[in-house]
Amino acid sequence: MVMANPSLLLESIFIIFLLPCLSWSCPEYQKQALLQFKSSILAIDSSFHTLDSWNSSSSNCCLWALGFGNLHNLVYLDLSLNSINGQIPALGFGNLNNLVHLDLSRNSINGQIPALGFGNLRNLVHLDLSWNRFNGNIPLQLFQLKYLQHLDLSSNRLSGELPEEIGNLTKLEELDLSDNALSMEIPTHIGNLSTLSSLSLGKNKLTGGIPASLQKLKKLNSLELEGNLLTREIPFWLFDFKDLQSLQLGGNNLNWNNNMKIAPKSLFRSSQLLSILALSHNNFSGELPKNIGDAKFLTILMLDRNNFSGPIPQSISQISSLGLLDLSRNRLSDNIFPVFDPRVNLLYVDFPSNQFSGEVPTTFPPNIKTLALGGNKFSGALPLNLKKLRNLERLELQDNNISGELPNSLLQISQLRVLNLRNNSLQGSIPKTLSNLQNLRILDISSNNLTGEFPIEFVNNLTGMTPNLTSQTSGLHVVITFSSQFFSIEFAVNELIVNWKKSKQGLSSHNIDMYFLLDLSNNQLSSEIPASLGALKALKMLNLSFNKLFGKIPSSLGDLQNVEGLDLSHNKLSGPIPIAFTKLQQLTTLDVSNNKLIG
Repeated sequence: MVMANPSLLLESIFIIFLLPCLSWSCPEYQKQALLQFKSSILAIDSSFHTLDSWNSSSSNCCLWALGFGNLHNLVYLDLSLNSINGQIPALGFGNLNNLVHLDLSRNSINGQIPALGFGNLRNLVHLDLSWNRFNGNIPLQLFQLKYLQHLDLSSNRLSGELPEEIGNLTKLEELDLSDNALSMEIPTHIGNLSTLSSLSLGKNKLTGGIPASLQKLKKLNSLELEGNLLTREIPFWLFDFKDLQSLQLGGNNLNWNNNMKIAPKSLFRSSQLLSILALSHNNFSGELPKNIGDAKFLTILMLDRNNFSGPIPQSISQISSLGLLDLSRNRLSDNIFPVFDPRVNLLYVDFPSNQFSGEVPTTFPPNIKTLALGGNKFSGALPLNLKKLRNLERLELQDNNISGELPNSLLQISQLRVLNLRNNSLQGSIPKTLSNLQNLRILDISSNNLTGEFPIEFVNNLTGMTPNLTSQTSGLHVVITFSSQFFSIEFAVNELIVNWKKSKQGLSSHNIDMYFLLDLSNNQLSSEIPASLGALKALKMLNLSFNKLFGKIPSSLGDLQNVEGLDLSHNKLSGPIPIAFTKLQQLTTLDVSNNKLIG
């Protein structure tokens, strides 16, 4: 008779129990099954001591099942992207002395990071605990792992200060502690990490200034300190890193020496590889530097929510690689804009809430997808050559002084999905040909002086707001991912501000695909409401208030199965409220006040 090999049986039990045991808290039935299995093994070979730790007094049978404590030769362990939850036992993986790579990212593990369990992994080179629910301080034992090259603790709930002992990790190449609740100042000993290429400390509660010791990190190509409470001046030497590709300092209270105008001029001369410069939401002021065009490799430039003033430098049009330009919420002014070469790959332009004036500029390349110019002082009619921006998907010109009629040339931008002309001085009627924009999902021409009838043809062809195309129209969300061999970063264009359920709200670029809105309120439209509106079943918000609409409310509006907000107030509507409205199960806001309704 051939006897079973206990070691092979142990490997089998490792595989069998790996999937069902997705928690550090062992179910009793699994524990009993494992103890019964141990008895069977000992019946075959009583000298088999590998399972000595399996006993009824130990509660961590998930670790028995996985066999971690006995896999002494294990060098690579990846449990990422599962549903593992609960706390890691105190000793954790402490017996796996040969482990080089450990990845527990994107689970639901909570509690503190076990100091002893991880401190014993002295050969560890790669440790990734990101996207879990770890809390408490970072244990000092982690900073004794002298071979670590990659440490990622991002997107947890870690708190406390970042200790000076971090300077012991002299072989570290990538450090990501972003999206936690770390506080106090950035330790000066972080400058000892001379091999560091990527440093991410963003979205914490770090205070103080940027430590001078960082200038010793000569190999740095990505520095992310955004979303903290950092103060003081941006140091001059920060722009001397020859290999720097991404610099993100937004969302702090930093400033710079205004005697040097915007910043050291070397920012754009020396940073030849700089691809991402994000300085949003700080206290920067002064004029933008005229040599900004020297940063030839910039792909993303975000200077929004500061106090910059003056014109946009003409040299910015020389950055042929520029894809996203965000200068919103400053005090920039001028009526002359840079003329971009048609071959420039500029896709997203975000200039709202400044003091720009003159005609709406059209000096952008034809491949642009988002042009946001709301909240400025633009005046005059909509330029006829807007039609050359034939790839536009999102056009925002709200809150300006634009006058005249809606030009037919606008209708040639067939890819438009968002058109926001709210709060201007547009006149005339709504052109029937506006329905040529069949991809429209959000149309806001409220608070103008539009008159005439509600064109039936206009409604019939708005197929972008009907259910048959909602699954096919994609790409409206404006979220950009920039990747290099060292890092991957996601950026989103600013929110789209709309009148939503009686208040102004922002629709995030991350989920703007979900919204279908039609807002014609605050005009002088005078006609019956066309019954064909009921075909726009994807609509989530319909606002026709403050017009001169008359007649009965068409019962077909009861077919707007997704509508959440319906406002027909302040018109001259008569008759009863349709019984069909009882079918509107998603409706949360209904306003039909100030009409002549009966019932």
